[in-house]
Amino acid sequence: MRLENKVAIVTGGTMGNGLGIVKVFLQNGADVIILDYAEKTNNIVEELKKEYDKISGYIVDIRDKEKLMEIMQKIKVEKGHIDILINNAGVAKLEPFLSMEDKTRDYHFDINIKGTWNVTKAALPFMKEQKYGRIVNLSSVTGPMVADSGEVAYATTKAALIGFTKGLAMEVVEDNITVNAIMPGYIMTPMVEGIAKDTNASNPESVVKGIAEGIPMKRLGTIEELGHLALFLASDESTYITGQGFVIDGGSTLPETKSVGV
Repeated sequence: MRLENKVAIVTGGTMGNGLGIVKVFLQNGADVIILDYAEKTNNIVEELKKEYDKISGYIVDIRDKEKLMEIMQKIKVEKGHIDILINNAGVAKLEPFLSMEDKTRDYHFDINIKGTWNVTKAALPFMKEQKYGRIVNLSSVTGPMVADSGEVAYATTKAALIGFTKGLAMEVVEDNITVNAIMPGYIMTPMVEGIAKDTNASNPESVVKGIAEGIPMKRLGTIEELGHLALFLASDESTYITGQGFVIDGGSTLPETKSVGV
């Protein structure tokens, strides 16, 4: 059990990459707390409790700093320590730059950047106090490495998380706290399914198949595969790694060109 006796907080843990991380962490002995604003949070927790004892959750909007501070204090009192923070919660709405309203821009910034900032600021004091911690931020290949049309707001926020990761890593390194980022390519999540439906509502499967054809491995990743990368970065097997971004994309950012006609 690689996370035995560790308390892990996962934001946005009710679906997609977050749920994959939650399941892998539970399988490896962690005491997991989900922070999510989805109304189904309690239902997901109850479902997971059928197989795992050490799972709980709070319904919270990560834009609410005061509520987050209150929840972190409760977790500290109940669990005794906070060891791992996975900043997974994020949003993506594709829209052309010139037609995007400020409220849509701010929606991305407030959740993807400020939300991550808020959760980290609420949890970090407890990690510093105990001189131990593992923080993993979910960035993306979109922004730091690649981008498509309509992704300006999303790409900006995900690129910002790499800067956040590096800057914070330097501030807490002497406290035995590591800060790293995961940069997913296409993982089969509800977000990707939504993009596929928006692209071709009558045949979203063809969109997913087209995406897979552009990936050297010819498939999308699974949430469990991403969960295992998060597991490594959250475990004591990664003690000499901090301030880094790790790409998990099946090789999708490798090709120099889409095709070469030779």
